[in-house]
Amino acid sequence: MAFFTGFVIDCILGDPIGWPHPIRVIGNLISALTDFFLEKAENIKDEATRKRQKRTFGTYMAILVILISALVTAAILGFFYCINIWLGVLAEAVLTYYFLAMKSLYVESMKVYKALKGSSLENARYAVSMIVGRDTQQLDETGVAKAAIETVAENTSDGVIAPMLYLALGGPVLGVIYKSINTMDSMVGYKNDKFIDFGRTAARFDDVVNYLPARINAWLMVAACIFLGKEYSIKNASRIYRRDRYNHASPNSAHTESVCAGALGIQLAGPASYFGKRVEKPYIGDSQRAVESEDIVRANRLMITTAILCEMICIAGLIFLM
Repeated sequence: MAFFTGFVIDCILGDPIGWPHPIRVIGNLISALTDFFLEKAENIKDEATRKRQKRTFGTYMAILVILISALVTAAILGFFYCINIWLGVLAEAVLTYYFLAMKSLYVESMKVYKALKGSSLENARYAVSMIVGRDTQQLDETGVAKAAIETVAENTSDGVIAPMLYLALGGPVLGVIYKSINTMDSMVGYKNDKFIDFGRTAARFDDVVNYLPARINAWLMVAACIFLGKEYSIKNASRIYRRDRYNHASPNSAHTESVCAGALGIQLAGPASYFGKRVEKPYIGDSQRAVESEDIVRANRLMITTAILCEMICIAGLIFLM
């Protein structure tokens, strides 16, 4: 009941601006621990020793964030279940809702679509800059649309399907462990001078916890094409996935992008600019036609169908195990 109710609440509410959110609390914890440990590391004069210590401190930070997040979540659930079973179910449903991001991903990406349809490229660039890490100032309409589509495709995994699978397996406690790792990776998992050593553990944890979900998500996304009509090619989605699923520096990120590209018959990824520096990245998919703003809508339709399919399978599994 809590698992299903949390999904429904996310479909309806998303992430209203100004509402308290546990992921923001986790983010604040990560920031505070990062500042504390990096300050200590900077006091070490020997460069080799400083690099080793950054890795050690990064591991400490990751373990502390995971432990604190899991213990606090378990304590909240235990408190409400001790008072009343229905309060416990409600608390579990709310936490489940907090750890899913389907509605938010839909809303934010559709802001890009609406700006493009309104012939406001500057507004579209700003909207897409809110959901991607690359430079967006020089993107044309096609580049903006591609960035939004890639974000929807990639975040279908770590924002929707992966947390859903972990919530089904272990409830909000396992869900918050996944989300804390994913949040750490998004904050410190960069290969720049500041984080290449400190964020290594967080990045590796993220690779591990996303390994199976990314692959499960990809095949669920292929299956979702069956229900979406002629605009989506299940045969091409499967073909491009098998061919291009490793066309990314991350071992997991290209899985859902390749399915989306294949299903829509478009080409994603390729070179991009980050912090003023051009980064050469391989392409994903074949350019059977030009990318257009409507593909943002199509990518969202694919995400939503995949999420519903995963939810139904998880609920069936939970019922079977009762």
